[in-house]
Amino acid sequence: MKDVYITRVSKFLPNDPISNDEMESVLGQINGKPSKARRVVLRNNGIERRYYAINKDGEFTHSNAKLTQEAISNLFDDSFTENDMELLCCGTSTPDQLLPSHAAMVHGLLANRNLEINSASGICCAGMSSLKFGYLSVKAGNSNNAVCTGSERASTKILANKFKEEADSLASLEKLPIIAFKKEFLRWMLSDGAGAMLLQNKKNDDSLSLKIDWVESYSFAHELETCMYSGGEKLEDGSIKSWTEYSSKQWLEESIFSIKQDVKLLEKNVIEKGVESMEMVFKKQSKDPSDIDYFLPHISSYYFADKLKKCIKESGLNIPESSWFTNLSKVGNVGSASIYLMLEELMSSGRLKKGDKIMLSVPESGRFSYAYAHLTVC
Repeated sequence: MKDVYITRVSKFLPNDPISNDEMESVLGQINGKPSKARRVVLRNNGIERRYYAINKDGEFTHSNAKLTQEAISNLFDDSFTENDMELLCCGTSTPDQLLPSHAAMVHGLLANRNLEINSASGICCAGMSSLKFGYLSVKAGNSNNAVCTGSERASTKILANKFKEEADSLASLEKLPIIAFKKEFLRWMLSDGAGAMLLQNKKNDDSLSLKIDWVESYSFAHELETCMYSGGEKLEDGSIKSWTEYSSKQWLEESIFSIKQDVKLLEKNVIEKGVESMEMVFKKQSKDPSDIDYFLPHISSYYFADKLKKCIKESGLNIPESSWFTNLSKVGNVGSASIYLMLEELMSSGRLKKGDKIMLSVPESGRFSYAYAHLTVC
């Protein structure tokens, strides 16, 4: 089995950053009225700016595949070109189409050479699933290198016009002309962007590399119902009714394709199950977390940060609070790309030194999945 190293990390964030006060001018106002939830959600999540693949005129500037291709292209130079790639692994929760796969569309834009591709679906853990597929391929000797990505173009799902039919219906029934909080909550959380990692079976000669010690993931879908979803509606019994069972008229009237969040279920379980899975991974790896130098937790909101710190401490996991590293306030919640963007910023910071231990932590509230990776700077 080969050792596997992250030798390069890159990112691509579209257009100029959007401040909190500019959000509705880009996304639009539902039913022509300012959101009553926006300030409450923004106050809690702590996000100060984010990026959209939309220009100031409301025109789409990048597809998800294009965002991903741009991030990947930033990995290349004369010593490693697009034609040196052997495996492309792409993870996202917001592909541009149902078919073909996201990785196939990215490969089409790269237009480099014949290579193996893999697409990872899901929500935030999709980027980590992409990383794990590449890691296992290089480790097993199936490939000498792999390019792994996480990317999102969530903005297209949170534009006001995606909710217009439902808002009009609510207004005609003399109800409050706003979307239910579970549907509007994520409008003020999500951002667009992409990140990419180059994995190789040898480390860099003239710069730092990150040796992947292990990648682990856990799902709690066997005991918890769906929390975050799109392309369906949640029924009273907790099951999801698929978009394929609704008429095309209902797709619009009930905003079936909007991204929804059961916030009560999120609040109750996301931290508890996160710490439970951390305990499982440290036990499995016989790992003492007290020597972690950089802990990179993907959190959707700073609202959860103190809760997570408290729960970790109460569990007896000695992850140093001084090791926490996140850039949520500067780039927003970019779903499966967030962990890539954090690692890229850390690697570019000049703070890392040989021997440092890095822990990546990614929760996914879809049906509560968690993924972790442990890295050593070398």
